[in-house]
Amino acid sequence: MNHQQPTQDLQAYLAGSWSVERTLLDRASGTNGTFTGVVRYSLNPDGGLDYREDGTMHWPSHSGPAFREYVLTPGATADSMDVFFPDGRPFHVMSFSEQGNQDKHWCDPDDYRVSYIYLGPDSFSFTWDVHGPAKDLLLESHLVRIDAGRQA
Repeated sequence: MNHQQPTQDLQAYLAGSWSVERTLLDRASGTNGTFTGVVRYSLNPDGGLDYREDGTMHWPSHSGPAFREYVLTPGATADSMDVFFPDGRPFHVMSFSEQGNQDKHWCDPDDYRVSYIYLGPDSFSFTWDVHGPAKDLLLESHLVRIDAGRQA
């Protein structure tokens, strides 16, 4: 199995349910946290995917349920998707391709940079590196497919 070969059809690859484990580091304070849960990529009527993650966040100042949602639409190529906030604002481009696996998002006053890594047919990760006067964060997420073909 070649872990370096990214998927050619990103939408087909993502569709389904994934377990997610995320580590959160606030570099300014040295605070560590985690998020554990499930991500669902569901086909939507507009020809894209709805992203919903549900789980539990553990942070020194807060522990409890957490969720987030995004909308993904087909990108410029089959191996990319455009990610939007639920209100329609553009967020970033998702891709595992060598040329497109990194993107950035400016959220005044902070700079968000993401990189995606394809780990195989049932696993991938992404890292958000956030810098600016308001935030200095490193968020690392690892996803593993829940509904893979041969699970007990």
